[in-house]
Amino acid sequence: MTDAPLHWHPAAAAPAIAPGELHLWHLHADGRGDDLESALALLGERQRRRALGMTHQGYRERYIRAQAGLRRVLGLYLGLPPQALGFTYGPAGKPAAAQALGVLEFNLTTTADLALVALSRGGEVGIDCEWLRPRRDLEAIARRMFSPAQVRALLATPQAERLAFFYRAWTALEADAKADGRGLFRPREPGAQVPQVIHCIPAPGHIAAVARARLPPREQWLTLELMPLAGGLAEESKS
Repeated sequence: MTDAPLHWHPAAAAPAIAPGELHLWHLHADGRGDDLESALALLGERQRRRALGMTHQGYRERYIRAQAGLRRVLGLYLGLPPQALGFTYGPAGKPAAAQALGVLEFNLTTTADLALVALSRGGEVGIDCEWLRPRRDLEAIARRMFSPAQVRALLATPQAERLAFFYRAWTALEADAKADGRGLFRPREPGAQVPQVIHCIPAPGHIAAVARARLPPREQWLTLELMPLAGGLAEESKS
């Protein structure tokens, strides 16, 4: 069970994305990321209200930077200022950019100080990333959320490898559910295609899974790192 680490390439512009391609963006949600005041100014009213309603400072700052980073990435592809983007939301809350409907699919995941955006053209995509922090409730969660076969496999895994097995299964479950936007607790539509899931290591101590109907080989993914806003609104937000 080996997953390849990703290598990120700093980028200030978005390359063209062809049908069938997969682009991944790495965002810094901690202090290495966007200037907080500048990031907050990029958010829409709904996002700003949610951010300002968060009482935990760390969660609030990570949310602001991740959501601003998502807007910046989408703005680069769509040729729009980040703050001009509007979002619609599916039944389970999955967002879609109103200006990109039918053209560009995306999904955001955040864990600890890391945020990732997966982008696809012409096919729904889901992504989940988890920080491999120790947990005492692995078996209880697995029995509730995993298939009986996965539970048996987890319990048969050596104790030293069980945490990694759990998070690999969990990220696959989340990415699958996020791909079509149904959420974890809604069943798949009858006859719907089960997506392909591929894992990777976006940063040390983390595991991520990407789900789409068909994915290109991992070595063909384009992996980009968003450069942070530095004090005041960046020029890209004014273009």
